[in-house]
Amino acid sequence: MNKKILIIDGISGVPMGLEIDEAFHNLNIPSHYVAAVNLNHRSFYKPLSAINKAIHKHIYNETYYRYPKLTDDSLVKLIKETKPDIVFVIGFLYRFFDLNQVQKIKKEFGFELYLYDTDSCNLFTNKRELVYFFNNELPIYDHIFSFSKTTTQFINKLNQLDASHLPFGAKSIPLHTPDKVNDILFVGSADMRRVYLLEQLTQFKLKVYGSKWQRNHSVISPELNTAISPESIWGEPLHQQLFKSKIILNITRSTFFGVETGINLRIFETLAAQSFLLTDHTPELADLFKIGEEIESYSSSEELVDKVSYYLKNEDKRNKIAIKGYESFLKKHSWNKCMEKFLVQIK
Repeated sequence: MNKKILIIDGISGVPMGLEIDEAFHNLNIPSHYVAAVNLNHRSFYKPLSAINKAIHKHIYNETYYRYPKLTDDSLVKLIKETKPDIVFVIGFLYRFFDLNQVQKIKKEFGFELYLYDTDSCNLFTNKRELVYFFNNELPIYDHIFSFSKTTTQFINKLNQLDASHLPFGAKSIPLHTPDKVNDILFVGSADMRRVYLLEQLTQFKLKVYGSKWQRNHSVISPELNTAISPESIWGEPLHQQLFKSKIILNITRSTFFGVETGINLRIFETLAAQSFLLTDHTPELADLFKIGEEIESYSSSEELVDKVSYYLKNEDKRNKIAIKGYESFLKKHSWNKCMEKFLVQIK
């Protein structure tokens, strides 16, 4: 394929968009990456946002409205400079651009528009914003790709739109073999489900990295608090922690768990690091992995503790699963493989 792809990243706080751009280059596909947050912001955004929200609420009776942060001209300028055949959006646009203007710009310049839905499950606790995203943003795309099988089915049924399941991937990581200094590593922001399950594991050598844990200080035990480093880690710092830990624990957010999906980035990053993954069980797992051979899962706090204890005592079995998981990553779950699937579907 010789079409040029412009990646507009709506969730640039994580390196996913950059890694996808790298995968396209690895596949000899011309692509250009931009983080939406770095484009030109509207002047006087905060007061204008408040005024526009009030107008849409009291005059137009809209229960949810998002005043876009970025100017329409910034998108036009970007399209003129990069001349894409395809615009591939990571996450969302509605927080950045006027969606009606996006449609006009799409028609004027004739590019194809695709979405990689990465965050819709996070909106399930905010019905008004979820409805806005589903009803206002999703229809502007030529096709939607979602990380979640259940969300893909939901979009297809509710909106009668074209959506396909495209699981996450990870970039290849140069392997290192430092000493395993942690029994368990968990990396992720605070969530009460995560607090509850991590509290079951404080008898082990546990290390936790992530944001927003201090907000929950009052409901976290002293034992768990001592294990927490309240910082987000990505890239090389994350990779080093994956290498140094015997068990990488994945606990999906309550919102994700509530809609029976849990195939998040941490799963693929762990496999790429040839590390042992223990993740909460969801029906989607068995579609992608051989559970007990390539990864391991748990379905309750009791099973979590039992499996942590078992695999800490059985290093050979733990390492065998980690190796099989890494082989599965190389064959099927790198970003290169993921974007090959994307390219096949848009031809």
